Amino acid sequence: MKQQDIETIRAVVARARKRDALFGVLGILALMICVLTLTTLIVDMTIKAIPRIDWEFITSFPSRRPESAGILSAWVGTVLVMLVTAVAAVPLGVAAGIYLEEYAPKNWVTDLIEINITNLAGVPSIIYGLLALGLFVYQFGFGQSILSAGLSLALLILPVVIVATRESIRAIPQMIREGAYACGATTWQTVRDHILPYSSAGILTGVIIGIARAIGETAPVITIGALTFIAFLPPAPFTGDPPAGPFDWLFSPFTVMPIQMFNWTSRPEHAFEINAAAAGFILVLMTLAMTSLAIWLRYHLRKNIKW
Repeated sequence: MKQQDIETIRAVVARARKRDALFGVLGILALMICVLTLTTLIVDMTIKAIPRIDWEFITSFPSRRPESAGILSAWVGTVLVMLVTAVAAVPLGVAAGIYLEEYAPKNWVTDLIEINITNLAGVPSIIYGLLALGLFVYQFGFGQSILSAGLSLALLILPVVIVATRESIRAIPQMIREGAYACGATTWQTVRDHILPYSSAGILTGVIIGIARAIGETAPVITIGALTFIAFLPPAPFTGDPPAGPFDWLFSPFTVMPIQMFNWTSRPEHAFEINAAAAGFILVLMTLAMTSLAIWLRYHLRKNIKW
């Protein structure tokens, strides 16, 4: 190789390294802008929220007087809606992911289903709210209730759960399936005894991420008619006169934390803005708690897996 060719190669490599270094610097700057912006918002919210958060704020109903307003009905409604969402979306999403990955034949029909599931994950949440309004509220007659809200949010996170389930199952080495089949196991025995235990950590992470997204959604629950002001709780099972049934709370009117925050921020008094910051801080803590739980469970499950 000629000396001139060597010098040309060195020049090309030097230019490539400069571009790589420039791209790295730009990436760090972009990351710092995002982190600083997020940190600034969280710190500002925390400074406003901490003086307002106390036990009375958590256990009081909303009020027209900001100093006595609380989030009791909002956080209870959020917990109940998330319960319905998890019960509806998790079994269905995991089962759909297992079927598509382990049972479904590879043809154009399953390819079409996979494309649509991927596209549904990016559909705006208001579309799910309109679908739930027509289907659950009017067609099925569930009304503007916790059940309608939970099912609408279940539709919202269902593609996320399915995709997370499939990706977790795909990460399982093929030799585990082949070994199970060689020992005479059926497809369901292989899935039950090997695929699900090994992929449970990734599936759980996807589920928690989906629920963490749903807990902050406002558009679907507003569309189906969530209340902006509510000063009562859903009926507890077997309480009241006459006693409420075990599932009467599913058909109760409700509100959730994001809507309560929206209601307070729309008011002119500065004290309501402080209340909204306190509610937002608690909502962030709830989301972080779910994310932390997912990380701990994933670590615990992976530690107990023996390949």
